[in-house]
Amino acid sequence: MEAISQIKERFQTEEETVLTALIKEYREDERAGVQKLISSAEKKLMALAKERERMENMKQYERKYADYSYIAGIDEVGRGPLAGPVVTCAVILPKECDLLYINDSKKLSEKKREQLCEEIKQCAIAYKIGLVEHTVIDEINILQATYEAMRQSIVGLDPAPDLLLNDAVTIPEVSIRQIPIIKGDAKSISIAAASIVAKVTRDHMMEEYDKLYPGYDFASNKGYGSAKHIKAIQTLGPCPIHRMSFIKKFVDS
Repeated sequence: MEAISQIKERFQTEEETVLTALIKEYREDERAGVQKLISSAEKKLMALAKERERMENMKQYERKYADYSYIAGIDEVGRGPLAGPVVTCAVILPKECDLLYINDSKKLSEKKREQLCEEIKQCAIAYKIGLVEHTVIDEINILQATYEAMRQSIVGLDPAPDLLLNDAVTIPEVSIRQIPIIKGDAKSISIAAASIVAKVTRDHMMEEYDKLYPGYDFASNKGYGSAKHIKAIQTLGPCPIHRMSFIKKFVDS
């Protein structure tokens, strides 16, 4: 009789067709250990089916506007931090994109974001990052800086998008048709994919800034106003990447 340890190794797969076949093959094996493996496999298949259903709902806008050839999802990260740039991303995904677990980047763990970022880059027809530095944010304000970064992420996409799905905003000075979607990073796979790539890109930048400007905990807070970060500003003063218009109340005038 086949050892349960050997059967367990066969069940260590993510392929649905293989799991389904294994469940059928070992269904009549009455050993408790085998039945436990079958139960776990069935739960995994149910979870995958639920995730596929969720992802189908995330494609509602892409299906609604399917007559457009190239739909780009656009999102930003970094509007709220006290330091560093605002970063945007535009992503064009294939019509039949079968990626799973795409979601608003804020709802994902760092490990999952990193994994999905690479999958999105490999799967995407095109993607592009836009970035506006802290000095410009101070000059033109964060909203206008965000718009500028979004325009940067659109220009140069190849192929050029003929429809933009935006997270909540309408970008000025853009002639391409735009569909602003409230909480779009939780409703559109294209916007969610853009939010993940933008988030991972900016997080990596802030981790590098942490090496240049130690003491502000940038690797952990990513420039946001944590208690430790604010105390560091008050103790050390601002560093070269701080947004002066954001930290006025924390520094002596």
